[in-house]
Amino acid sequence: MTTRIIHVAIVALAAALWAVPACAQPSADSPPGQRGAAPGRDGPPPFVPPVMRALDANSDGTIDAEEIAKAPESLKKLDANNDGKLSSEEMRPRFGGIGPAGGRGSGPQGGGFGGPPRRSSEGGISFTSQTQAKSETEKKILSVLADMSQNQRRGTQSVPEEDGRILRVLAEALGAKHVVELGTSIGYSGVWFCLALQQTGGKLTTYEIDPARAARARENFKRAGVEHLVTLIEGDAHEEVKKLREPIDIVFLDADKEGYLDYLEKLLPLVRPGGLIVAHNMNQRQADPRYVKAITTNPALETLFLNMETSGIGVTLKKR
Repeated sequence: MTTRIIHVAIVALAAALWAVPACAQPSADSPPGQRGAAPGRDGPPPFVPPVMRALDANSDGTIDAEEIAKAPESLKKLDANNDGKLSSEEMRPRFGGIGPAGGRGSGPQGGGFGGPPRRSSEGGISFTSQTQAKSETEKKILSVLADMSQNQRRGTQSVPEEDGRILRVLAEALGAKHVVELGTSIGYSGVWFCLALQQTGGKLTTYEIDPARAARARENFKRAGVEHLVTLIEGDAHEEVKKLREPIDIVFLDADKEGYLDYLEKLLPLVRPGGLIVAHNMNQRQADPRYVKAITTNPALETLFLNMETSGIGVTLKKR
């Protein structure tokens, strides 16, 4: 691909996305404080599309020659599920995160609140939000999650932030006392679980086959102050899970995709009635058809699929 084509493609992409938020902006007839405002005036700061923010490293409103040269690396910041590709969902504007003082929150610890609605790919309206710290303990955990997201997640196949938030909500809503995770990686999803478990009085048992990732996960659990909630087991989880005897509230599958069915068969008897089996990367490219069949044809299970435009999550209820 020639340099000229790269230049044109980047500029066209940024220009196209720049126009997206126009339909969501207040009209000229809106009351004061709701219209777009210049810096220093009432109202939110001008909207900057995700692609433009990624490319415009110095935030001067233009993409210069140096920034164009670095475009491939810059655009990787938008790859939320670390699959090496940018989907329409990952490039879509997200309006949550405009902070009370007019600044933009960044990461799960940001002080942002849900912004104006945006159009979903189905043509409906969807909204965005950010996790708010309720206590100093939560603030510490969220700050570690933000640091992990910014500095450690790339290349680790950890879940995107939105999926981590879903895991936290499921665990806390269920009052989970025991979460079992297959695939610790660097501990990103595990810390999200611990955000719930420190409220429910529960614990996390997590399995990781790679010693280097396990070591980094232990460090991150300690940094977040949740290491007392976690039992991290190194080794082949297919063998290690046979030693489990305690009831399980949530099983989270995020390891070898072809192994999901084996994990399900071994752990389902331990999942309490009303418990959940949550499987990550349930998209057409990665999901094992055998596992999909198992969770959608068993009358003792009820399965829903979430975030299918991005990473894909299967949430399976073990019926009472």
